[in-house]
Amino acid sequence: MLPSSGTGRTIEPTAPHPAAQVSARSLRPGRSAESRRTATIALASNATIAVAKIAAGALSGSAAMLAEAAHSLADTTNQTFLLISIGLAERPPDEGHPFGSGRERFLWTFVAAVGTFLAGAVFAIGWGAYELVNPARAETEFVLPFAVLGLSLLTEGFSWLRALRQTRREAREAGLGYGAYVRMSRDPNVKMVLFEDSAALIGIALATLGIGLQAITGVEFWDPLASVAIGALLIVVAFWMARDARYMLVGAAARPDERAALERALIEFPEVQEVRELLTLTLGPNALLVGARIDLADGLDAERVECVSDEIDARLREVVPDVTEVFVDATPPARD
Repeated sequence: MLPSSGTGRTIEPTAPHPAAQVSARSLRPGRSAESRRTATIALASNATIAVAKIAAGALSGSAAMLAEAAHSLADTTNQTFLLISIGLAERPPDEGHPFGSGRERFLWTFVAAVGTFLAGAVFAIGWGAYELVNPARAETEFVLPFAVLGLSLLTEGFSWLRALRQTRREAREAGLGYGAYVRMSRDPNVKMVLFEDSAALIGIALATLGIGLQAITGVEFWDPLASVAIGALLIVVAFWMARDARYMLVGAAARPDERAALERALIEFPEVQEVRELLTLTLGPNALLVGARIDLADGLDAERVECVSDEIDARLREVVPDVTEVFVDATPPARD
């Protein structure tokens, strides 16, 4: 096994741990800072509107408004988890975690999914079902709920537009279509903010419809039904978030286009006769490990083999910028 450049050389006793030298490349302040800003804006938006929804729900007695309050509280908790995960993921590598802590981002996304289900969906469906079975007096206050829903639309819309712009920009940088990038992106923060804000806008529409129909018809059925619908929406959000985080936590490979680019880069070298195996592993939102088992041409001396290994390391990082660790298993040339 020939390790990548930066790990194959002799390290002086005073030098940093080699894992720290290489894995520190996965810590990208610019990308993390942008994700942190997006999550912070979403957190401020959700926290502000959650307070307004709680007040409006308590004063009006609207089950749909209280369900939306639970929705916003769940989103606020999730954004808090995501901000914590960014800080934890930026911890430098150490002996116990030689490739860093990038997967903290995926772990806390999974925790946030559980929180969305418990704090949002269970309450919204449970409270709505209770109101359907035990209807209260007809609601008489509608101005406050509609005003709060209008404010929610503005704040959630602003957060959604920011996440949308960031996602589209990153999709262009990755050379992928918007839909494909959202499905395959390894960054849980932007995806979660975008998906949660999309769900929040749908939730606002459901609450507005339920409260509006009750105001028009006087039938108490519509408002709690909207609460149940919002709870069902949160179940979909929680399931999607958990499935996406689980895929990354269990050891996801690089995207198909990235794997194809890496293999093409290896074949470009005249010294490489065959790529026997190419393995990739996600270490974090912007960190990939690559292991390549290759056959080298006959007649290469040890010095040239080492040079080729270094050149391969540099080339793989060039074609896929998220590559942070490269290990090349070079089959030695045939001997007569």
